[in-house]
Amino acid sequence: MIPITKVDLGPTAADLVLEVLASGRLAQGPMVERLEAGFQEMTGAAHAIAVSNGTVALVAAIEALDLEPGDEVITSPFTFVASLNAILEAGATVRFVDIGDDYCIDPSQLEAAITDRTKAIMPVHLYGLCADMAPIMDVCQRHGLALVEDAAQAHLAECDGTRAGGFGIGCFSLYATKNMTTGEGGIVSTSDDALADRLRLLRNQGMRARYQYEAVGHNWRMTELQAAVGVSQLPVLEQRTAARAKNAAALNEMMADIEGLVLPSEPAGRRHVWHQYTVRVAPDAPVDRDTFVERLNEAGIGNGIYYPKVAFDYDCYRAHDGVIESPVPNATAAAAGVVSLRVHPYLTDAEVEQVAAGVRSAMAN
Repeated sequence: MIPITKVDLGPTAADLVLEVLASGRLAQGPMVERLEAGFQEMTGAAHAIAVSNGTVALVAAIEALDLEPGDEVITSPFTFVASLNAILEAGATVRFVDIGDDYCIDPSQLEAAITDRTKAIMPVHLYGLCADMAPIMDVCQRHGLALVEDAAQAHLAECDGTRAGGFGIGCFSLYATKNMTTGEGGIVSTSDDALADRLRLLRNQGMRARYQYEAVGHNWRMTELQAAVGVSQLPVLEQRTAARAKNAAALNEMMADIEGLVLPSEPAGRRHVWHQYTVRVAPDAPVDRDTFVERLNEAGIGNGIYYPKVAFDYDCYRAHDGVIESPVPNATAAAAGVVSLRVHPYLTDAEVEQVAAGVRSAMAN
């Protein structure tokens, strides 16, 4: 079986890691600064602050807003639970708004979810597609709410010419399987100078200089070794993203006529970077999703279900005082039908054809 994802760092990563080892400086330093500079350029934000992982990026962004207990953050129910965990870890309460056909938060439902305790909205740029940001930003501006982007899967994604991470406080993951990786790592982007300053204090035990404490902080630093792996990928990220898009376009063309299969799309004005290529088995499809996945596995077609339930549909969250449940029929339906297929940039044309043929066979009655 060819796996759903593949990590290929190339020789430059090894060279940069050896450079760090030879320097003798392993903790946060000049290599981290190089990675941060690359993300500033990538996002168009004035600042990029490297942290230890993507969940920490979300926690740091929310904590930097100085929310009080009971303050609410609105987010998507169709996401990896890190989005939910980060809000709870930062001491806030989470409220959910259903998704649209793009699997991202539905802007038309935001107004109804806002209360006098709402302090921020956290759209999730899912599968590599930016949420529809113009109406979301409009709601934030009219209600005086902070905007925190969960851009964990959205390196280089765009909406109306602005890159993910350039709208509000952007939070990126650099986990091993992301489009760009440091193994573990995260980035927070912002153009707010004061917020950037606070984030840098928080990640370094609240110190502005050694033993000069100005805040109750954390150890959220990134290592030089992690940063070296990330820096090596900055020059090739655009090329690899284009390869993902090419594979996605080929799959859409080859599978357009398969009955009962809903294919992903790229809405006008948005750039999809295809972290995942996610299809959906329709309720009236010739086979159900379990059968579809079983047949794919038998055919050696790597796949994954992201995500099998809505984020709060687990006992540990249902019993949590910080989680406010709400009906989310679109997200619930999506969780019951989605399957992600191989789209990584190292697929050959023959392997793309193999995926399409395997899907066609798996969907046959």
